[in-house]
Amino acid sequence: MSQLALHQQLSWQEVLAATPMDSAELCNLLALELDCLPAAHPLLKQFPLRVPAPYLKRIEKGNPADPLLLQIFPGTEEALSTPGFSLDPVGESEANPKPGILHKYKGRALLLVTSSCAIHCRYCFRRHFPYEDNNPGKEHWRESLAYLKQDSSITEVILSGGDPLTLPDKYLAWFMAELADISHIRRIRIHTRLPIMIPQRITPDLCKLLANPRFQTILVIHSNHAQEFDDEVDAACLALKKAGITLLNQSVLLKHINDSSEALVALSERLFEAGVLPYYLHLLDRVSGAAHFDVPAETGIELIRELRAQLPGYLVPKLVREIPGQKAKTPVG
Repeated sequence: MSQLALHQQLSWQEVLAATPMDSAELCNLLALELDCLPAAHPLLKQFPLRVPAPYLKRIEKGNPADPLLLQIFPGTEEALSTPGFSLDPVGESEANPKPGILHKYKGRALLLVTSSCAIHCRYCFRRHFPYEDNNPGKEHWRESLAYLKQDSSITEVILSGGDPLTLPDKYLAWFMAELADISHIRRIRIHTRLPIMIPQRITPDLCKLLANPRFQTILVIHSNHAQEFDDEVDAACLALKKAGITLLNQSVLLKHINDSSEALVALSERLFEAGVLPYYLHLLDRVSGAAHFDVPAETGIELIRELRAQLPGYLVPKLVREIPGQKAKTPVG
């Protein structure tokens, strides 16, 4: 049985465990020429190829320009050095007061609860992040959580990583319980690609855990293209909505992937069909190795103008970029 069919019979943990692969395996699964990827690309040692079977089955076989494939394709462009692109494009090293905590914006703090992801997006702004210095372990997490307790201006905590939903339920439950003891925290926001990448992760037990009456819970998925949705993803989103969880989406504007009004209109429409509201459309965070994805701000502004002419306002995402040192995301246009 092929890997693309096997995921139907596996638990989400087993699907997650099977995500690393080599370039030859990817080419074989997608009926691409065997030389489509370099067999031993040096950058794959630093940022390995990682993609789950549910996502693979949505990629058109034999199409090297498929918009989903391009997001995970480790091309030779990643080795190029490009002026203006850096290892820390959004200034996170300056906003890391305790291991596992990023605190850039008033009223909100981010917990890096894991370094693990279900997929390695080649444009990831944290691909060079020092996770080894931000994994304190449960006992040392108490010191980091004390940082949140001492700052009563923090009313929202964002669970991020990596992808927080790669954690087992028991670890997520521990974080939720610890945060529930901090009286001034009112909202929990979770940034995750798991409903898209491995939709069977959205189990009844997880929905019950996330629908904690102590908090307002917001789940921000990350989808860049309408092709990323299928019946399994729809079912995962519906389960989350039925649990009372607010669903938002953030996208990254990516060259040759979604840099057209047709692609972005289709994405907004498809998101809403699944019960998800468009939230942000990010200009690319200029991380080293991702320059080939960059779309000029002027193009983004024109695309948003075209979306406003075709969609109701609630389906038009906010075009933003993140500028190190700023107090919030910066609107563009």
